[in-house]
Amino acid sequence: MGTMPTTERGRRTRRRIVAAALEVVGENGAPATSLDEVGARAPASRSQLYHYFEDKNDLLRAVAEATNDAVLDPQQELFDGLGTMAGLTRWADALVALQEERGGKGGCPIANLLGQVGERDDDMRAVLATGFDRWEASIRGGLAAMAESGELRPDTDVDLLAASTLASLQGGLVLTQARRNPRALRQALDGALALIGSHRAAQA
Repeated sequence: MGTMPTTERGRRTRRRIVAAALEVVGENGAPATSLDEVGARAPASRSQLYHYFEDKNDLLRAVAEATNDAVLDPQQELFDGLGTMAGLTRWADALVALQEERGGKGGCPIANLLGQVGERDDDMRAVLATGFDRWEASIRGGLAAMAESGELRPDTDVDLLAASTLASLQGGLVLTQARRNPRALRQALDGALALIGSHRAAQA
């Protein structure tokens, strides 16, 4: 593993390299990404690249971590509101609206990168898996809060619903990307919301 910076200047340089690599990977794919192109984009010298990263795979692992953050951090405010059915609906609507804005392009960056590197680099696969774990945990936390407040029945299996919701989301994103039609994501998430709604308590 490369050297982790101990100064703010070093941390800025490392962040700049990772941001450049994230752009290059997004444009070219991980296998076609070269250190020379990343260095030119950063900009950073070869010696700087090898100071902070042992090799290309080490840099790609940092890109995987950055990809998780890029996908999940912008959702944090929506995650914070997942403790109600209305909050879940707002979250789903926001994800569909983003795909409508993008014309159905892009899919899920975490899943895209996993497809490129997951079978050949187990460390990178594990990093990307933590992104899905964080996503699922945020959904589970919202569902648990709904059960705690009485909006969901106390016998609701929130683990099952969280896993099912994330699977619906990912499937909807794949079909949206393939068809260039956000309606696929809308239908997948509507199905997930309907399943959650079937566990609502009578008073809710």
